[in-house]
Amino acid sequence: MRLRFTPRDTSFFDLLAELAGHLVVGANLLGEILGASKPDRKALGKKISEAESNADDVAHTIMRQLNSTFVTPLDRDDIAGLASALDDCMDYMEEAADLIVLYKLEEIPRKVSDQISILQRCSELTAEAMPRLRQMNDLSEYWVEINRLENQADKAHRKLLAQMFDEVQDPIQLMKLKEVVETLEHAADAFEKVANMVETIALKES
Repeated sequence: MRLRFTPRDTSFFDLLAELAGHLVVGANLLGEILGASKPDRKALGKKISEAESNADDVAHTIMRQLNSTFVTPLDRDDIAGLASALDDCMDYMEEAADLIVLYKLEEIPRKVSDQISILQRCSELTAEAMPRLRQMNDLSEYWVEINRLENQADKAHRKLLAQMFDEVQDPIQLMKLKEVVETLEHAADAFEKVANMVETIALKES
C-alpha cells in the first residue's frame, strides 16, 4: 500500500462521473433522433449539441483543475486521457446525429437501431463505472462487458454495411448512410478505448 502525506483533490472523480452522465443523455437523444420526423430531428439535434457542449465544458474544467492542483488522486496523464476519451465518445455521437439532420435522410435502415442500442448500453455502463474509480471497486466486469459490446457493434456494423450495399440503389444516399454508420462505429470504438484506459488505470493503482 502506498502512503500519501499530501491531501488529494478527489473532485476529479465527481467531474469524470458528471462527464460520463452527459454521454447517457447524448446516447438517448441519438436514439430519439432515429425514429423522429425531420422537423423533430432538427430540434433533437440541437439538444444533443447542447449535451456535447456540456460535456466539453466538464472536460475543460478537468483540464483547468489539473493545471492548478498539486496532488491528484490518479496519475495526471491518466485523468487527462480519460477525460479526453470520454469527450470523444460524445463527439462521435453528436457527429452522427448532426449528419442525420444535415443529410435530411429519408429512410434510415432499421438495423441502425442495433448500433445505437449498443451505444446506449455502453454509455450507461460507463456512467456507472466512473464513480467506482474512487475506490477501484468492481471495475473488471465493466471493461469486460464493454469489450463484448464493442465486438457486438463490429458485427452489427459489418452486417449493416452488407445490407446497405445490397438494398440502397442511390449511390449518393448510400454514401450518406455509410458515413452515419461509420461514425456510430467510431463511437463504439471510443467507448472501448475508455474501458481499456480504466483497466490500465485499475491495474496501475492496484
